[in-house]
Amino acid sequence: MNSEFTIAVHSLVYLAYVPERMASSEALADNVGTHPARIRKVMSVLRKSGYVATREGAGGGYRLTAEPNEVSLGDIYRVMAQGSLMPSWCSGDPEMDCVVGSNMKQVMFGIFCTAEKRLETHFNAITIRDVLGQIHDCVDCE
Repeated sequence: MNSEFTIAVHSLVYLAYVPERMASSEALADNVGTHPARIRKVMSVLRKSGYVATREGAGGGYRLTAEPNEVSLGDIYRVMAQGSLMPSWCSGDPEMDCVVGSNMKQVMFGIFCTAEKRLETHFNAITIRDVLGQIHDCVDCE
């Protein structure tokens, strides 16, 4: 899993929390706890995918264009991080004489594919609105 997914979810939840105003990359970065350049990179992907709109200049920034109850974490995962569970290197070599070594890469690929499908199914059931609601629930508990 990459941090861009978490940054994207956090940013979208924040934008859902302040729907009446634009949020600058600096304001988002302050809320997320990262550098504004990372926010701009993530928000560029979200803009291209139709989740946010941007406006430049004074008073500009980002605003959520999608309905928070219609955007699932699965949607965001597919845009920001799909395939990230699979490691870039996997042990084994199909040319080995050993049954373990020659099949490990294929077996692990199947395991990671199954895990990613289950993760996406889990994420599909959670919306940006749900995450915002959990935040409100946490605040209400204090």
